[in-house]
Amino acid sequence: MIDRRLQVFHAVAELKSFTRAGRRLHMTQPAVTSQIRQIEEHFNTRLFDREHNRIELTAAGRQVEKYAKRILALYSEMNGSLRELTDDMAGTLLLGASMTIAEYDLPRLLVRFKQRFPEVNVRLLMSNTGGIVQMVVENRIDLGLVEGPVHNRSLAVRRYDLDKLVVALPPEHPLAGEPRIPFTALRGVPLILREEGSGTREVFLDHAHAAGFALDDFDVVMELGSPEAIKGAVETGLGITIISIATLRKEIVQGTLRAVDLDPPIERPFSFVHRKQKFRVPAVEELLRFATHGGTA
Repeated sequence: MIDRRLQVFHAVAELKSFTRAGRRLHMTQPAVTSQIRQIEEHFNTRLFDREHNRIELTAAGRQVEKYAKRILALYSEMNGSLRELTDDMAGTLLLGASMTIAEYDLPRLLVRFKQRFPEVNVRLLMSNTGGIVQMVVENRIDLGLVEGPVHNRSLAVRRYDLDKLVVALPPEHPLAGEPRIPFTALRGVPLILREEGSGTREVFLDHAHAAGFALDDFDVVMELGSPEAIKGAVETGLGITIISIATLRKEIVQGTLRAVDLDPPIERPFSFVHRKQKFRVPAVEELLRFATHGGTA
């Protein structure tokens, strides 16, 4: 019901890219461009400056962005409030999940959930933990699933699973035979980390700081934006990494990577996050109960 052009504009303004906005909205880049052009023609003004392959909001664009956020948030609230009134266990559930959870943990949960509630359609957005938290704050999703700490006091956090971070390295690596690897042994070893905003990176650095180490104490040779890319780099011998044990099941079975515990060990919760004052639609409540009761809700 809401004007699609406003959703397209909001995605482009946030991502600073017509191509990435198209991927998020499942649209082609020319279709995104057409929608933005229609808004610009309607207001007879330019909303984006496009120079040197960079996109920046104009003064008019910043005004539109301010109101677009409010309009989309109000629409989401109205939609959820009406779904709550009808107690409808159908429709669409908007989820956001950090990459480790979305790729390795969430699929099994959603298969069981869909078997129990087949009328609920799940739409999933992926980002790192920082991106998912921002989506929840902006009311763009009903529920977020994250793998790192959440410091925003306006959000409620509910743990549903426990994960462990390990050192992943090739079988022939000198440290591969160790029962545990202390932080001191990581100094001077080429290290591949997730990008800034990643929950995996933040948890590792928090534990490193607690052990008396800073990021500059490590030889970080590469920062990559997905677990699959990192595992590929480790398999080719470019370095070792700190990663969730949940991402390594296939590689451990195939013998292409080894997983060794850190000393001291690192465990972290996988958590649901939502706005404390957000309307609570039935599908959200059921998914929370379903996940925290092991799929028996």
